[in-house]
Amino acid sequence: MPFQASASEPKGEWLGELAAAALTRELQSAGVSAIPRADRLRAMDRLQVPAVPLLSHATVLRLASLVGATVAVVGRVEATTDEVVVRARVIELATHRMTPEIVERGPRTDLFAIAGRAGRALLPEATRTGAGPEAQRPAAAAFELFIRGLTTRTPATKILLLTQAIEQAPALDDARFALWETYSDQGEHQRALGVVRAVNAGGADARRATFLAAVSNLRLGRFPEASTGFGALHQAMRDPALANNLGIAQLRKPGPGAKATDLFREAAALDPADADLFFNLGYAHWIAREYPQAVAALRDAVRRDPADDEAHYVLGAALQASGAASEAAREKDLARRLSSAYRELEARQGTSSVPRGLERMKTDIDAAASLVRVESAIAAAGQRDQRELVGFYLANARRLFRAERDAEALTELQRAVFLSPYESEAHFLTGQILARGGRLREAIDALKISVWSRDTAAARLALADAYLTAREYPAARAELQAILASEPGNAAAAARLAQLPPP
Repeated sequence: MPFQASASEPKGEWLGELAAAALTRELQSAGVSAIPRADRLRAMDRLQVPAVPLLSHATVLRLASLVGATVAVVGRVEATTDEVVVRARVIELATHRMTPEIVERGPRTDLFAIAGRAGRALLPEATRTGAGPEAQRPAAAAFELFIRGLTTRTPATKILLLTQAIEQAPALDDARFALWETYSDQGEHQRALGVVRAVNAGGADARRATFLAAVSNLRLGRFPEASTGFGALHQAMRDPALANNLGIAQLRKPGPGAKATDLFREAAALDPADADLFFNLGYAHWIAREYPQAVAALRDAVRRDPADDEAHYVLGAALQASGAASEAAREKDLARRLSSAYRELEARQGTSSVPRGLERMKTDIDAAASLVRVESAIAAAGQRDQRELVGFYLANARRLFRAERDAEALTELQRAVFLSPYESEAHFLTGQILARGGRLREAIDALKISVWSRDTAAARLALADAYLTAREYPAARAELQAILASEPGNAAAAARLAQLPPP
């Protein structure tokens, strides 16, 4: 965690990050699996935890457990012009025990040596001082500039500090990558390209630098150069980010080579947990007017990220183009609830419009196991919280349904569907309520979604009953036969089938 900085240090946020970053770097060099700053910040952002050092121990423990850590390191740092004092301790997640504080001090120029001693004192497994000679460590002054650049919020100041860090330590590739990101955020892609081109072509960071250069070329509209960069890297080692970005290059500049949809499908196969890859696949099918394939891929996207407004909207458009008007209206309505942008879009361009340029580019390559673990843990925590809330709304809806308070039950079910668009029971109850109220067409649509989400005999039987009431006998027969094919002894389905008029 970021350390607390001494009150005498002006703008101490960067100093607390400096101590944490230096300690993380030394632990990683010593073979300890320390979660880096970028992953910690990603986790804090996803969990809506403020990126400040003054967090309660309970918050630290929750955050650390969610990202899969076994211990959390917390502490304080004091700095003068000449000296650095690091005070740190470990919180063990299994026992919530806090170890005694260790204190390491030394000249400010010996920052990494101080961090290395602190790491060995805190974690006995950190037996080595580093993965290589001390010459591989950047100068402490350059590393300070780098951390100050990372923590400042003003782009111009960030660029100045990171540039100064690179001037003092040309081999500090982390500073180059941070500067690339800053220039990219400002839309200065040519400058971003120049920064990563200066990374040593034979060094450990060459693959990442080549990848980011290709990203810049893609953003600059230089599609052949981008495709060449991504393609060479992908040939050397397959990666979902590479297949995805190759697909974007092909989608934006069609021509000879693999189809964009094939590349996005490969990306999704390489990382089946990433909703963005399924969105890109569905969006590419939409552009190609391959609507059934678009619907299938976009449903996979919203299953993985139910709050993805763009995916719901494009899915609605694909369903509309496929003739599924009721389902399309449901998806677009959910998209409008998630974001007001779609009301404005439809006001300008009509209800059948889908914006161009929605492809989702990747800027991380060769995601480390720790990053995968962090993302998986955060996603699991979010899904767990979401499931609990969906369960609460469903319990209310069941109670209201039994009491025949249908309007209130539908409100609770709408809340559940908002959080989990393909919650089978929510659509099943909705269909029953609508059928009870005589809204048969809407009931049939809701029950179809329930069956599609989770195929159960109860949902198919309710759907068959709705078809029977609507006198759509062939459709009712098909549902009842489907039930009996999987459950030959289902008496209710057999009785209804016997009552049907002959085909």
